[in-house]
Amino acid sequence: MPRFFVNEIDENNIVLTGSDAVHIGRSLRMKPGEPVTVCCCGTDYFCTVARITADEVFLDLAEKKPCAAEPDIELTLFQAVPKLDKLEYIIQKSVELGVSRIVPVLTRRCISRPDPRDFAKKLQRLNRIAEEAAKQSGRGIIPEVTPVTDLNGMINMIKSIDRTILLYEEQGGCRFGDVELSDIRSAALVVGSEGGFDKEEAEKIVNAGATQVWLGKRILRCETAPITAISILMFLTNNM
Repeated sequence: MPRFFVNEIDENNIVLTGSDAVHIGRSLRMKPGEPVTVCCCGTDYFCTVARITADEVFLDLAEKKPCAAEPDIELTLFQAVPKLDKLEYIIQKSVELGVSRIVPVLTRRCISRPDPRDFAKKLQRLNRIAEEAAKQSGRGIIPEVTPVTDLNGMINMIKSIDRTILLYEEQGGCRFGDVELSDIRSAALVVGSEGGFDKEEAEKIVNAGATQVWLGKRILRCETAPITAISILMFLTNNM
C-alpha cells in the first residue's frame, strides 16, 4: 500500500498535495476507492482515495493506529563522518532498523572533513534517503539527518539522553548484554569513522556518561559497526 508522510493532519479533511499528489495521480495512476496510508507523528491513517485533481488528492479515513513498525525507544545515531557514499548507506540501513535521528559528528580521525556550509548543501539529499528508507520499511516517522556537529556539540546533546553507548575498538569495554537497557525511553549510539576515535576522544565521551562497548576481536568497517549495533540494541529492547 502506498505510504505518505505529513507533518500535521485534519482527520475530517485529509488532503495530499504537491509531489505526493502528483505521484498518486500520474505515476501510480491510482483511482478512487484504492487504499493509501498517511503517516503523521508515528500514527498510521488508513485511507481510501475519494477524489483526485491535478494537484490534490482527497482521502476518506477508514482507520487509524499507532505505527506497528516504530520502536518504543528513541534511538539517536551519532556517526563520525565517513566518506559520503558510506554515510548514505549508514543512513539508509539505520532508518530501516529503527533509528529516530542521525547526527554526523566531525572527529579528529575523520578522513572526510566537509566544511559545515558544504555539508549543509548535501543535507537535502541525505534527508531524502532517510525519507525513502522510512517509506520502504513502513516507518511511522521520517528520521532526521541533522547538520554536522563537533565532539563538544555531541556531548552536549547526549546529556538529555537516557543511555549512551560508545562503540570503541580497543578492549576494556563491556559487552552489549551487560548494558542496562531496562526502563529507558531514549538511547544513543556513538560510532567512529574509518579511523575510529583516538584515546582522548573516547575518554571524553565516557566521562560525559557513555558506556564503552566492545564488539569483539574482529574489526568492523565504519559502515558495518552501526548496523550491527543498532540490530543488537533493537533486539535487546524487544524492538526487533
